[in-house]
Amino acid sequence: MAENKIDALIKRILDATGISSQSDLAKELGIDRSGITHARNKNKLPDKWIVKLYRNFGFNPQWIETGIGNVFLRTHSDDDVEFKYIPRVAARLSAGTGSFECDERVKDYLSFQTKWLAAKGSANTMVAMEVFGQSMEPVIREGDTVLIDQSQKNILAGAIYAVGVEDTILVKRLEKHPNKLVLCSDNKDYAPIYLEREEADKIRIIGKVIWSCREYR
Repeated sequence: MAENKIDALIKRILDATGISSQSDLAKELGIDRSGITHARNKNKLPDKWIVKLYRNFGFNPQWIETGIGNVFLRTHSDDDVEFKYIPRVAARLSAGTGSFECDERVKDYLSFQTKWLAAKGSANTMVAMEVFGQSMEPVIREGDTVLIDQSQKNILAGAIYAVGVEDTILVKRLEKHPNKLVLCSDNKDYAPIYLEREEADKIRIIGKVIWSCREYR
C-alpha cells in the first residue's frame, strides 16, 4: 500500500508552524476540515495548498511536497534576523508537589536561532522558566531551564507540559486515561497524580515543554 504523502506533509507543516491541529491548519488554508480528508483519500496535494503555504509562511514548495531542501523560500520580515530572544520569567515550575511562584516578570532573555524556533513551534508564544524539585529527574533536574510553547496545549501522550493546578504550577508528563488525566513523574519516587474528569477540566495547560538546558555550577 502506497504511503499517504498528505499525512507526512501535514506533520511537516504542523511541526514547522506550531499549528496544533488539522482543524486549525484547515482554517489557515481557507478550507473546510473535510478538505483535508478529501486530499488524504486522493493522496494528492492540491496546488492551492502550496500557494497558500508559500504566501502565508514563505515555505519552499519543494520542501512542502518532499521534505527536501530549504524550509523557507523567503522569510517574513521578523525572521530575517538569525536569532530571536525568548523571555525567561521569574515564575518557577515545580518538579515536585507544586509551586506558588507564579511571577510573570521577565528576568532576562535567552537567545535561540530563528530557524530552530520556527521548526519547534510559535516563537511569539514561547517562554522560559526555571525548574525546582526532583520529580522529573533524570530528564529534567532541579535548576534546569525549560522552554515552553504556550500555543501547544493539545495533550500528546507522554509529552511534558507545564500545567496549572489550582494556585500551583507543575511540570509533568501527561497521560489521558478513560475519564481521568494522569500527571506522571520521571522520578519513580514520586507517585502519579490522578485527576478525575471534574478535576482535570479545571487544570490549565500552560504549554508544552520543547527544550531544556542545564547550567553546571
